[in-house]
Amino acid sequence: MLAVWIPAILAAQDAREIVRRACALDQKNTEVARNYTYLERDVESDLDGSGRPKNQQIRTWDVTLQEGSSYRRLVARNDQPLSPGEQKLEEEKLQRSIEQRRQETEEQRTRRIGDWERRRQRQREPLKELPDAFDFHLVGEESLNGGTVYAIDATPKPGYKPKSTATSFFPKVKARLWIDKNDYQWVKVEMESTDTISFAGFLLRLSKGAHLVLEQTRVNQEVWLPKKVNLQATARLILLKGYHKSLDMTFSDYKKFQTDARVVSTEDKQ
Repeated sequence: MLAVWIPAILAAQDAREIVRRACALDQKNTEVARNYTYLERDVESDLDGSGRPKNQQIRTWDVTLQEGSSYRRLVARNDQPLSPGEQKLEEEKLQRSIEQRRQETEEQRTRRIGDWERRRQRQREPLKELPDAFDFHLVGEESLNGGTVYAIDATPKPGYKPKSTATSFFPKVKARLWIDKNDYQWVKVEMESTDTISFAGFLLRLSKGAHLVLEQTRVNQEVWLPKKVNLQATARLILLKGYHKSLDMTFSDYKKFQTDARVVSTEDKQ
């Protein structure tokens, strides 16, 4: 009987170690990512009962580093360039922000950059807890985006108690993870809620069946950065009518921001 269980136990340990290694490497991505600018295209859609878009808003942002922290500038709406008037307004907002940041005291600058860095770290916080919060099953190896990946299923570990509000949803989701076999980096994550999830002190509730997909890509042969995010969910603000929405975010045109203020273009390399 022991001989039957040993392979399964080893496979589970191997899957957890693969996930743990990917989570550790992701911290490096967070540190290197601050040196990159990019374009972000957001598509927000209201969905009908069959899941088809009925109303849609598309906005594209140029995300740059200004005086030590990021700045988002609207550059297109519904995939069309802004009107000359809107372009002027966005440019004026940018210049005001730069001037305001340059006039900060050292204390104000340190606080602003520190707040930005903490927000970036919070976005990655769930990954630190992920290896301990789930049971993992190595499904096998697959081809994805031109490379070989480990496919791993993740289910909540029975009795696990989340350690922070950022991970409070862990017991109510299941996931499949795709991790690059050579780099041990996240290539894709699919996550689905198995129960209603409450956020913001129960003010916002996400219904069972919400679906989240995250994709990353290798950039400039040194870092893995977001490529796509898709969220489809039925949500309800307390005391208000529920709504069925999808959000698609695409990240592209990554450029490395040099300390001498020059921007060097890079190509995504798989």
